[in-house]
Amino acid sequence: MKEEELRRLWKRTVKNLELEGILRDERVKEAFLKLPRYLFVEEKYRKYAHLDEPLPIPAGQTISAPHMVAIMLQLAELKPGMNVLEVGTGSGWNAALMAELVKGEVYTIERIPELVEFARRNLERAGIKNVHVILGDGSKGFPPKAPYDRIIVTAGAPEVPKPLIEQLKPRGKLIIPVGSYHLWQDLLEVIKMKDGSIKVKNHGGVAFVPLIGEHGWKG
Repeated sequence: MKEEELRRLWKRTVKNLELEGILRDERVKEAFLKLPRYLFVEEKYRKYAHLDEPLPIPAGQTISAPHMVAIMLQLAELKPGMNVLEVGTGSGWNAALMAELVKGEVYTIERIPELVEFARRNLERAGIKNVHVILGDGSKGFPPKAPYDRIIVTAGAPEVPKPLIEQLKPRGKLIIPVGSYHLWQDLLEVIKMKDGSIKVKNHGGVAFVPLIGEHGWKG
């Protein structure tokens, strides 16, 4: 499928998300338009990238549906200058969108070497130079660049990993699916208060691949 047709279909998807009341933030919308999902999937899936559903990526993982990415980014309320971490790089698409929203460096950690390389290739093709893809156990966070204003986790955990809370700044926010393995989770917005306590908001049911690691599910 030609680039012009891919872009036309993607613009229609973005418009539909807006009409459905899912995509409400103008900055997130502009990031979606600038960085279409078809840049972050294998060639054979590019013609399906406009569909509002998960798609396969290497190593048996998936790239999230556009509506879910929009929801999580809007909950995170990313602003220019924020220090942010993503746990679960996958294709690199969400990290690219985060980088566009914070207008600065983004750190993203991925446990699967094949996906680290896949994401790096995708980011390079998209012209993104301010996303740093790290190979490692994301359930431990990434202490060298902590504390973070925002952390977004793109895999389902059995509970909120303590290292991620510890690596949040006061008034920082963590967006994470928490629940069962490979079935159903609740999308949680975890806010670290000034005194170090946490406030949790539940935004309903989601389904993500499991977060594997020392503070996630055991692989």
